[in-house]
Amino acid sequence: MTLVVEPENRPSQTQRLGAYAVVVRDDALLLTRISAIGYPAGWWALPGGGVDHGESPHDAVGRELYEETGLRVASQRLVDVHHVHVVEVGRGDMYEDYHGVHLLYAVEIEPGGEPRVTETDGTTDLARWVPLDELPPRAPDKAPGRLLPVVEHVLENLDHFFLAGGS
Repeated sequence: MTLVVEPENRPSQTQRLGAYAVVVRDDALLLTRISAIGYPAGWWALPGGGVDHGESPHDAVGRELYEETGLRVASQRLVDVHHVHVVEVGRGDMYEDYHGVHLLYAVEIEPGGEPRVTETDGTTDLARWVPLDELPPRAPDKAPGRLLPVVEHVLENLDHFFLAGGS
């Protein structure tokens, strides 16, 4: 199906660069849940988020990992780039034309500590290790508890991210 929108009703275009941590420990993936003020609320995501103006993606993934999980990066390497482009009804029932570019880093964390959200009033309300065999199944679009497409992409390529000699 092709969406045809008249020029005067075209949604504004938004492009967002994000840096995300792929962290695996004892056959569990570190995930964060999007809070009620985030979009889409209740979905599971990788720790990470937008790269601030003037910030390097390398620094952004460490900052975001700490804000969302309280954990610190010991080492990291860029392993993949994922993108999503959607034109749909989004927040506030407004059409949006969104292009997200996701830089994916294989990350090893500093020893000690368990995930805990450190940011206040942010878009993350929970951070936890989710065993790979307990990940939520693919759910219908917009269903709470669904994995974001970038998480599904990571799961399909997990072996590629952690080849021998890498993180």
